[in-house]
Amino acid sequence: MVAMGRDTLTADRIIRAAVELLDDEGLDGLNMRSLAKRLGSAATAVYWHIKTKDDLVRLASDAIWHEVELPDLDATDWRTAATAHASGMHAMLTRHPWLVQAFGSHFLYGPGQARHNDFSLSLYEKAGFAAADADRAAATVLTFVLGSALGPAAQVSLNRRLSKDGADTGQLMADAMAHARETAMRFPRLRERLGTTAATEYAAAPDDTFAFGLQSILDGFEARLTADRASRRE
Repeated sequence: MVAMGRDTLTADRIIRAAVELLDDEGLDGLNMRSLAKRLGSAATAVYWHIKTKDDLVRLASDAIWHEVELPDLDATDWRTAATAHASGMHAMLTRHPWLVQAFGSHFLYGPGQARHNDFSLSLYEKAGFAAADADRAAATVLTFVLGSALGPAAQVSLNRRLSKDGADTGQLMADAMAHARETAMRFPRLRERLGTTAATEYAAAPDDTFAFGLQSILDGFEARLTADRASRRE
């Protein structure tokens, strides 16, 4: 492979390659040497554009926020827009599970993320919340979305770590799940669910859990807004 000089690279090209590497290898697999190899370049050429790994993670994380579409608030009601926006964020985090982990280990900011934060505030202000409560509503939904994406992200990270150790990942997972089920069978409600024909892999979230939780949150928002409007009429 022919090495490329710094002039043939751009920051955008490096960031796209970093996202691909992060998707494949996770945060632990990202380093300038591996990234340069993927780009067919030298690590020094990468450093010319982006100085540190932390900067690279920050820029890569901000870039993928652009994958989430912003609903048109003038063309739809606030609940439909909130559902679409939260679902889009959840789908993006599922595609890029390393981002959930990066929230806990890196300073993440940039125009991509800020654009969504601003949209969330405008969405909940349109719903009828005052500015401070719009902040709280947006933070509540974001926290729920991040929490919902944490389980799948942790599973990807665990599978990657086990496979790197050269172990039989499938067997290790099967053994762990068997021990978890054995423990769960000591508790009546868990035992009842595990004993049904509908029981799936222990600890897996039931179908539609994300949709159920999101709509429950939005139901609570709507009830609060309705109560506030009623109190103002009294």
